[in-house]
Amino acid sequence: MPELGLNIDHVATLREARYRDWKQGLTPEPIVLEAARLAEQAGVHSITVHLREDRRHIQEADVRNLSRSIHIPLNLEMATSPTMVRRAILLKPDEVCLVPENRQEITTEGGIDLVADVRRIKNVVRKLHSAKIEVSAFIDPDLAQVEAAHQIGVESVELHTGAYANARSLRQRQKELARHGRAAAFAHELGLRVNAGHGLHYTNVREYIEDVPHLHTLNIGHSIISRALFVGFTQAVGEMLALLRMPEFSHNAD
Repeated sequence: MPELGLNIDHVATLREARYRDWKQGLTPEPIVLEAARLAEQAGVHSITVHLREDRRHIQEADVRNLSRSIHIPLNLEMATSPTMVRRAILLKPDEVCLVPENRQEITTEGGIDLVADVRRIKNVVRKLHSAKIEVSAFIDPDLAQVEAAHQIGVESVELHTGAYANARSLRQRQKELARHGRAAAFAHELGLRVNAGHGLHYTNVREYIEDVPHLHTLNIGHSIISRALFVGFTQAVGEMLALLRMPEFSHNAD
């Protein structure tokens, strides 16, 4: 089965709605580290956070606390700017996922364009590797982007599932699933680990798993955090893990 990575950005979103300029001496809630610990106890395989340049939700202190305190891998999503590279090297997450960043967007709207910037991003990857940080790239399910990911030396690709999740018809979904299947197969052939995420939820995740081969980790956030508001972290995570553990087609067995 694919592993489950939980993105807890929106725990911080809720905190920042009340405690945007909180001072020492206060205990801002909800506590991001507590959410990560509950998720870990519930069986999540990794934690993902996105340290945005405008610090709209996750803060550097969150990343530092998570890196020191949880016992499962910490995946840090970040832009490829020199400032963010320096921050990652100081914070030392287990893995960095390189993502595009537009300050006007509410959430990440597409994959990073590696093809247009291979030389610069290859240098970013080299610096992160020098700090013993694994690197992934968040890309659209495009074969040219997969090839570029291989060229720049990342260990993993994370396929952007937004177009699949937002498809309004069976035909559109099938078209997207075919694109993801081809991209995942090509990435696997090149020796890249295949992750996926963005917009996956309790209703669409099984279809995705059954149609896309070689999946290692699914990074899911909004759906699980939303569910947890009503049933708690343990049940919300457990329900998603149960979906991931259901019998799969043979092409996903490896």
